[in-house]
Order: sequence, then structure tokens, then C-alpha cells
Amino acid sequence: MSSKLDVVLGLQWGDEGKGKIVDVLAGRYPAVARFQGGPNAGHSLHFDGKNFVVRSIPSGIFREGSTNIIGSGVVLDPITLREECANVEKMNINPKEKLFISKKANLILPTHRLLDAAYEAAAGKGKIGSTLKGIGPTYTDKISRHGLRVGDILAPDFRERFEKLKARHIQLLSDLHFECDPEKDEAEWMSAIEFLKGFNLIDCEYFVNKWLENKPMLAEGAQGSMLDIDYGSYPFVTSSSTTVGGVCTGLGVAPSKIGHVYGIFKAYCTRVGSGPFPTELFDETGEKIRQVGHEFGAVTGRPRRCGWLDLVALKYTVMIDGVTDLIMMKSDCLDDFETIKVCTSYKVDGVETDQVPFDIAAQIEPVYTEFPGWKKDLTGIRKESELPQEFKNYIKFMEDYLGVPISIISLGPDREATIERYRSEEHTSELQSLPNLVCRLLLEKK
Repeated sequence: MSSKLDVVLGLQWGDEGKGKIVDVLAGRYPAVARFQGGPNAGHSLHFDGKNFVVRSIPSGIFREGSTNIIGSGVVLDPITLREECANVEKMNINPKEKLFISKKANLILPTHRLLDAAYEAAAGKGKIGSTLKGIGPTYTDKISRHGLRVGDILAPDFRERFEKLKARHIQLLSDLHFECDPEKDEAEWMSAIEFLKGFNLIDCEYFVNKWLENKPMLAEGAQGSMLDIDYGSYPFVTSSSTTVGGVCTGLGVAPSKIGHVYGIFKAYCTRVGSGPFPTELFDETGEKIRQVGHEFGAVTGRPRRCGWLDLVALKYTVMIDGVTDLIMMKSDCLDDFETIKVCTSYKVDGVETDQVPFDIAAQIEPVYTEFPGWKKDLTGIRKESELPQEFKNYIKFMEDYLGVPISIISLGPDREATIERYRSEEHTSELQSLPNLVCRLLLEKK
């Protein structure tokens, strides 16, 4: 009987804490695979008193004996990859032994980053809020069938292919009247290409399916489900499929291979960049959430927009992703609030609805359900029975609304500050078979 491909997904607008969850869960899985996105997504990890941010490399790279895969749905910047590898090597880890890269992953050229900046400049007030890493233009080339892929670096005429695509980009930059140096970073990029040749370059679809014949694997998403190119808050989204469907296309596996889908969300909402955010707070409460939760981008350092939890949007992504297990992060960040608000419906142009509207430009007013705050430090609690009743009521309401159990709750920065809650016999039996240490380390606050 073949093994399953379990998935970790963010259910909001990113920054839910996926990196640390994957790092910990990697102890249970011998392989971790990234299936989409690029170096615009920073996954933060903290251990041994040090902080690490990985952008393209799967978060399981720090686990001893793990195999890590960059899938076909990823777009890869060789310069960034080399920088990440240098940081990994400081931990006495050889990434070339543990990292496998799909030949079908598309390459980010230096001119892709220039195009990213040019498009944002041309958009003016309508800009998306891009991280300017060249992600969007690279996916554009992929879809229009002009892109360069990792496997192309092994071709004898690779330089000619590179020059052809660069010339196309230079013409686009000229049409946009964007002043820049198209040769900038090219020498460093070519040097990084030689570095890339030293990795195990694989046919991802064969590699992954062969692996699953005998051993399980964990698929790691970047960004969040509300940033999905098809089902997110378009056009203020990323350029790839961040939902569970992207796992199949990004790794080359059938839907029947998918097992558990771990959906991660924060006890409140955050967003970076432009786009709709119905529950965003512009007052002292929003700033308090930002400071208590340390809500600043791992890659950009930009302050995140903060607001109350949006259950309408969360139920939407739970549905799309087929979430089997919910994991709630940063519950303790709400310990000191007198009142906790949760959005349970929208008023769209004056009409109440529990669905995310197609037209994101519509006038959306959140309708809140209020809960009394628990006003108690939760970080020292280890048993569910010791939780204050106000917090238990808050959790039960969310579970009833979402129709999926919240299996794990994070209650502080320490790895021990976690409460596990299992609802189904199948899931309980499975988790009881895990080493106790793995169970205890499933979560930590970002």
C-alpha cells in the first residue's frame, strides 16, 4: 500500500507560521517538498537560540536525515538559493546532499526583477504590493511559454536561450519607459547557475511518486490560500496556486495521493501589501495586535496590516482546501483584550451574506460576534481542562462555525506551550503511534 502526501497550508493571507510547523512536523516525515511560490515567501524558524529565514529551500532542511524537494511549481532565483545555502551551511548542513530540485522549475532572471519593478511603477495607485523578487514576471513567462527552466542550464545552448529571453525583457522594459541597467547582477546570476549545477536535478513527478510507493512526504505551501491566483482576492494575489490543488500540479501527483491537510491560521488576521481586508483595524487595537504579535514581514520587514479574525474567509479556504486538521497560532496574543471580536458574516452593498463575494471592490462591512476576553496568561497552561471557560467558548464557537476540529492550539513561544486536541478515533490512534516528543513539539508561536 502506497504512502500518502500530507499537506501544510496557510489559510489566510500568508504569515500564518507554516515554516515552524513544517520544521517540527518534518521529524515525522522523511521528505518535505515545496510545491509553489518563490523567494517572496519567508518561512521563519527558531531553534538553538538562533533565527533562520528560508525562502526557497523547504523548511525541513534543518532536520537530520531529511530529504527536501523544490518542486516544478516553484520559481527559483539562483542567487537567492546560493545565499540561503550559505546560511544553512553555517549549521554544518550540506544542502547539496539533502536538496533535490525539479528540472521543470522555472528560473527567475535578473531582468524578471526589473520587470517586476517596472510593472509596479506603471500601476501607480493600483499596484499589487509586490515584493519585487521577480515572481510575477517569471510566472508570466512560464504561462506564455517563454520561460527558462532549471533543466535548461544543462543544455549546450543555454546561453543563447538566456540571451533570447533577456532581449525580450529589454524590449518590454523599453516599452514601459523604465530606466534600468539590464546587465545588473547578470555576472553574479551566471555564477549562481554554475552553483546550481552541483545539485541533484530531478524529474520531480517520477521522484515524488516513486517515493510515495513506500514512504510518506509532507508538502509545504508558500503564502496563504487567500492569495491563490484563482480563488484569492484577485488581482491582489500571488502568481501561483497556493491551495491544495497546487500540490498536484506543483509536484506531479494525483489527487488520490493527498492525505491529511493541515490548515494553519492565526487567532487574528494579518496581510502585507495591497488588497481587500474587511476586518482590518486602523486604531490602537490594530497597533496593539501588531506589536504583541511582532507582525513584521520575514523577508521585507514591512509592518503587517492587522485585524480581527475573519471566519467568513476562513471557512471559504477550509472548503477549498478540504482541510482535515486546523492548527491555531498565536492564541496567547489575545490574552490581554477585554473583548474579542470575530467576523461571522459580511454586509455587501447592504446585503448580509456568509460568502466571500466575487467583486472585491464591493463595499464590504464585517458583522462581528463578540466574546468576553479571558484576561489570563495562557502560556503556562498545558491541559485543556485548565483553560478559562471564556477561551473554551471561543474555540467551540469557531469549530461549530467551521465544521472542522481545531486539533492543536499554540499558547506561547515555547515549544511546550501547546495543547493537542484530537476528535476522531482515526486521528487519535494515528497520533498516539507517534513518538511522544514529536507530539509535544508540533507547534510554537512564530
